[in-house]
Amino acid sequence: MLILGLGLGIGMAFAPVALAQEEVAAVSDPVVADVVEATADLGVGYALDNFVLMVCAVLVLFMQAGFAMVEAGLNSAKNTVNILYKNLMDLAVGALLFFAFGFSIMYAGSYVSDPNAYFNMPHYGIYEAAADRTFSPQVDWLFQAVFAATAATIVSGAVAGRMKFGAYLAYSALLTGLIYPISGFWKWGGGWLMQFGVETADGWSMGFQDFAGSAVVHAVGGFAGLAGAIILGPRLGRFTSDGKSVPLPGHNITFAALGVFILWVGWYGFNPGSQLAFQGTGDIDATVLIAVNTTLAAAAGVVVATLLSWILFGHPDLTMSLNGALGGLVGITACCDCFTNGWSVVVGAIAGGLVVFGVMLLDKLKIDDPVGAWPVHGLCGMWGCLAIGLLPNSHLESGSTSLMIQLVGTLSYCAWAFATMFALFLVLKAIGMLRVSPEEEKAGLDVSEHGMHAYPSEPYGASVTA
Repeated sequence: MLILGLGLGIGMAFAPVALAQEEVAAVSDPVVADVVEATADLGVGYALDNFVLMVCAVLVLFMQAGFAMVEAGLNSAKNTVNILYKNLMDLAVGALLFFAFGFSIMYAGSYVSDPNAYFNMPHYGIYEAAADRTFSPQVDWLFQAVFAATAATIVSGAVAGRMKFGAYLAYSALLTGLIYPISGFWKWGGGWLMQFGVETADGWSMGFQDFAGSAVVHAVGGFAGLAGAIILGPRLGRFTSDGKSVPLPGHNITFAALGVFILWVGWYGFNPGSQLAFQGTGDIDATVLIAVNTTLAAAAGVVVATLLSWILFGHPDLTMSLNGALGGLVGITACCDCFTNGWSVVVGAIAGGLVVFGVMLLDKLKIDDPVGAWPVHGLCGMWGCLAIGLLPNSHLESGSTSLMIQLVGTLSYCAWAFATMFALFLVLKAIGMLRVSPEEEKAGLDVSEHGMHAYPSEPYGASVTA
């Protein structure tokens, strides 16, 4: 009965959109299709754009597996089920809430004729297709929904090992349903950061540049994770009573390495997919440039993180090198479309260094971030956007942005994510919902929160006799 009730509840909640979309679905029926005018066919280019964007969306969705492997590998075995579960729920809850109203907040201009520059009231479901569309609203939603899930998942690693599952679900729902959509609207949906020199009803918009989301996605997730790590406090045993750092190594570096490679592959959906058009020679050239710049930045991040860890710690540290790759990927995400190949190497190299020094800074401040989510996504996300205002690139040459504009936009995203999530985590802490008890933490969240082991000592059911 409980399962039936839950199914009916969710079904009824989304029924209005299902009914509204029957007309759209009917077009695919062979009988109905016969009466559709020939002019409704938008051509091979439309089909190509939709197909490529859908493939890119699937690549970004698969990044959830990469995040899960990185976070599980860099944390204790006793919290593996909890980490995998959080990643699953980020995608599931995020998809439903982003469908219900998050998408309409982020792309308000597709629902109302004159959107406010900062926030607009949500509408339900996916906007209707326009006659002059370049891709389907359905594939547009799919691509943006997996971006929202990515922003949410970043936080999972920063709060691993001590946060209640229910508290995490509350956080994930708020970020994917409201906080991230507002962030996306500011830049990608026509909000106040979208275009320089365009007058809106609320004043002059700014030419903030963030091609695929170094700030919109990654800095938002990174600073949300930083807020969670601060309010939660460190894991038991992470620091001694006199403040000395005690490393708590992860249980499976193989998982972590596999996760980074999955994320690297997924980034070829994240960055090149953000080109959004793949028909003409110019679009294809731009897409390939983005892919090459993405590769070079990640490679440079690995090399610099390796060299720095070798110099500073006396040996090359694989975890630093893996995070160096991710830092390079995050850094180039904002600017993969506007830098030359050579400058992309510089962006990635600096990001790799920021990862190492960022991890060391958190250690000095006694902030426990088990996977380095803030150095990788927060710090390198900031760097990617600021690099556009500091290093030679096509946006600076065209005058479409400036260092001051990039600084204002970047700090706005960091402050927005940190302040809203800090407030949420404070409220959850005040009502006793945030952190598990010391006994539960010692036992592991797999057992205390989910009643199961990721690695049982004997197969399930082995103790059952006939």
